[in-house]
Amino acid sequence: MNDTSSSSTRGEYTCAFLLLRLFLGLRTLIAGLEKFEANKSFSFSNYTENMTRMATGISNYSLIPLWAAKAFALSLGFLLVGLGAAILLGIKTRTALFFGGLVYVGLGFGLMAVQEGEGVAWIGMQVLMFAFALVYVRHNRLALVGDKFD
Repeated sequence: MNDTSSSSTRGEYTCAFLLLRLFLGLRTLIAGLEKFEANKSFSFSNYTENMTRMATGISNYSLIPLWAAKAFALSLGFLLVGLGAAILLGIKTRTALFFGGLVYVGLGFGLMAVQEGEGVAWIGMQVLMFAFALVYVRHNRLALVGDKFD
């Protein structure tokens, strides 16, 4: 009886982690793709314009210098798309979750700097989900490429 309940619990954790991984992967991927959109059109020029506008806004209303805001903003979409795809597909999931969480911490810092309390709370929930996923990543049985630690 103990072996059956242990196996059942392991399967439940695997399914629960898969749901969390799919949600975080899709959310991160879509967040990255949105950065390339303007007027229902996706392009690199839209991306550059969108991210430059975002960096300028953050720099104008906070203590963050434009060069730092722009460096983060111009890499943001590519990071989100890459990390989202890796999380979604289960490629180095632990590493992708950790760096995805760091990206969201960076986004949260930008929102803190412009005193956007509601956005900070929302990003905080995202960071919490990344942290929760990192605690349960050991139940990641359905991955394309495992982490070295697994």
